[in-house]
Amino acid sequence: MKKMLIAFILSLVFILSLILITSNQTTIPITDEPTQDSEELRLQDMLMVILTPYIEDDLNNYYYPEIVNSFSPHVAPWNIEVIETRRVNEFRGFQLQITFEIEPTDGGHWIPIGKDRMTYEISAGATVKLINHTHLKTYEYPTES
Repeated sequence: MKKMLIAFILSLVFILSLILITSNQTTIPITDEPTQDSEELRLQDMLMVILTPYIEDDLNNYYYPEIVNSFSPHVAPWNIEVIETRRVNEFRGFQLQITFEIEPTDGGHWIPIGKDRMTYEISAGATVKLINHTHLKTYEYPTES
């Protein structure tokens, strides 16, 4: 009798734990694209709007002049994928790094011309410095006939 009571209690605990586990699971969206606005998304977008001129300047001066000489590459702030952010120094220190991937375009027809991974260091006093640029791919740009 005692063994049956213990088995019943263990079965009950097992069933209840299964119910709790499955009820706490959330549906994972198929895409990583945000579907609604949020504080985090607005802050990320603000940062990208501020960084876009630095990104375009670095792309124009250091890499893409060798590939494209008929136009300057453009970067759409909404098309920047943040890979990593981190603090360089201690907690609440204001020396930060952000790494992202971008696909610069021709700016006119928004045709991608390549893919790059860039890391910037941002610090107090509005200092923005490129610390790493890796060109990942060059896309074939269609020529006019």
